[in-house]
Amino acid sequence: MKKSFAIIMILITFVISGCSNSDSVKNNTQESAATTAAQGQVEEQTPEENAAEEQTAGEDANPVADIPYTVHGVPVLMYHSIAVEEGNPIRMPVEQFDAEMKYIKDHGYTTLTLKELYDYFENQVPVPEKSLVITLDDGYSDNYTAAFPVLKKYGLKATVFMVTSTIDVNPNCLTSAQLKEMDKAGIQIESHTVTHRDLDSLSYSEQLAELKDSKAALEKLLGRSVDYVAYPTGKYNEDTVKAVAEAGYKMAFTTNGRWSDKSDGILTLDRVYISTFHSMDVFSNRLTNPNYPVN
Repeated sequence: MKKSFAIIMILITFVISGCSNSDSVKNNTQESAATTAAQGQVEEQTPEENAAEEQTAGEDANPVADIPYTVHGVPVLMYHSIAVEEGNPIRMPVEQFDAEMKYIKDHGYTTLTLKELYDYFENQVPVPEKSLVITLDDGYSDNYTAAFPVLKKYGLKATVFMVTSTIDVNPNCLTSAQLKEMDKAGIQIESHTVTHRDLDSLSYSEQLAELKDSKAALEKLLGRSVDYVAYPTGKYNEDTVKAVAEAGYKMAFTTNGRWSDKSDGILTLDRVYISTFHSMDVFSNRLTNPNYPVN
């Protein structure tokens, strides 16, 4: 079944409160210039030649310029904390995270920003067939100290979904300075609500406040529009989808297993759960098989 009950139950059990308090991790049991041969000097070019070279360079800079638009799913990988805690499936040792990022790099995957994913789904902007998205939920401080250096090492893009009430308050979570540095470096910061409460347990007005206030806080901090959100523990209902649209988000993510596909609904997109307990074979299968076994 596409929206697997099993994956939802796993995340309900293991992702209870993000990094919304200092004990949350403990409580979670669980991407040549031309020279002359004779003189070694650069030849002068006409304006027309310069314009032609600039056009060619621009085309070369666009990796999807010659890719036709095709409809296919995109795996959106869901990580949490990059740290060591025995028996916790959402805390992954940095060595394992490094190995998985190396796999992504070595196997020729293109890591997308959420804007690129949105434009693919909604504006028919093509992406390479071997594309994926890397996301990390909650905003643990180890996303900066452990995950960020690995992502930079392999030149991969990623997104951190941040619980805004923890910023500069919880020592286990990211600070304002860290968030701004990561965002400028290509690790996109987006919303994971204010307090990480299950949205489906709240009234419509409470949901709207969680969504609007987190968006506003991040936009003030980062100085740009925040357009994407991930539902804490994957919980949502019809009111959630309405509130997300009213709050001004363009795209939203659940914890439902499988690759993201436009047919999911742009405000209820699937993600691929990545556990510390998964072997490299399981990881590889989740990147290559859209119908991978959910467990």
